[in-house]
Amino acid sequence: MPELRRDPIIGRWVIIAQERGKRPYDFIIEKDKAKGGFCPLCPGNEKTTPPEVLAYGRPYHDPNGPGWKLRVVPNKYPALIIEGELDKRGEGIYDKMNGIGAHEVIVETPKHHETISTMPLEQLQLVFMAYKDRIIDLARDKRFKYIIVFKNFGKAAGASLEHSHSQLIALPIVPQLIQEELDGCKKYFDYKERCVFCDIIRQERQQNLRVVCENEEFITICPFAPRSPFEMWVMPKRHQSRFVSIDDHQASSLTRHFSLTMKKLNAILPNVPYNFMLHTAPLTDFGLEHFHWHIEIMPKVNTVAGFEWGTGFYINTTPPEESARILRDSNPKQEGE
Repeated sequence: MPELRRDPIIGRWVIIAQERGKRPYDFIIEKDKAKGGFCPLCPGNEKTTPPEVLAYGRPYHDPNGPGWKLRVVPNKYPALIIEGELDKRGEGIYDKMNGIGAHEVIVETPKHHETISTMPLEQLQLVFMAYKDRIIDLARDKRFKYIIVFKNFGKAAGASLEHSHSQLIALPIVPQLIQEELDGCKKYFDYKERCVFCDIIRQERQQNLRVVCENEEFITICPFAPRSPFEMWVMPKRHQSRFVSIDDHQASSLTRHFSLTMKKLNAILPNVPYNFMLHTAPLTDFGLEHFHWHIEIMPKVNTVAGFEWGTGFYINTTPPEESARILRDSNPKQEGE
């Protein structure tokens, strides 16, 4: 029988249609055809991007030249622009403001065909370092209230360039989805005096039904009410509300754990398009007791259509317990093996 499940944080309901259940081989995932030709993110083409705002690994001082291990540049076609004032104003019953913000591209590797699941650990750690460094830098701008870091991998997930990259957008408002998470977490905390994410981690470790993998600092689970087959959440076991609070030890632990998580996904769904999003506390909120930063990973294996748009319900054909078991049992090759 189909089952309705409620997300304990924001109250979103999903339908688990187990009778329509699918295993990994039921999802036909064709690898995107290589485009070939010119790539603006490859070494040697630095002058075709806006001037970089951050670079790691260049052995000599030559901004916007080759020799880098990772670089961050403003998006050439930004969703928001950094110059100007917000100018909040009304138009009758409607509110609006200027599109002020920052939109940056994190070029994760100089190697065109390297991906998150194949790059060496030291390279992946640079990616997380760049996220932290750019959030800290942009947080100094008092116009910005929230920074979202996200990755689109594969054409079906919205990636327009095949060279591995992620993006960052600084916003002058807290997004509605994040505010719903914050409100749901606060409501839970006010009632139970505990963080809902900490309780989720505790229960998932006890039940071991939806745990994909874990190490000393981090855990990956398939959430109880997932929107998509093989949706995963990566969370620190230690309570932290802000991603930028991670220390060097945690950064190393996150790198090893996230690499394994993505290798497991790639092992069962090779070349699957996906999105991941870093959810962290708003820039002006420090040390929130009720909120827990996390990374949500959403493989693109189902279609959002009329029912989903019309109702807000998601239909998931693979129960999270089954997704977690398949992911947990996968045995991808680890670095150094």
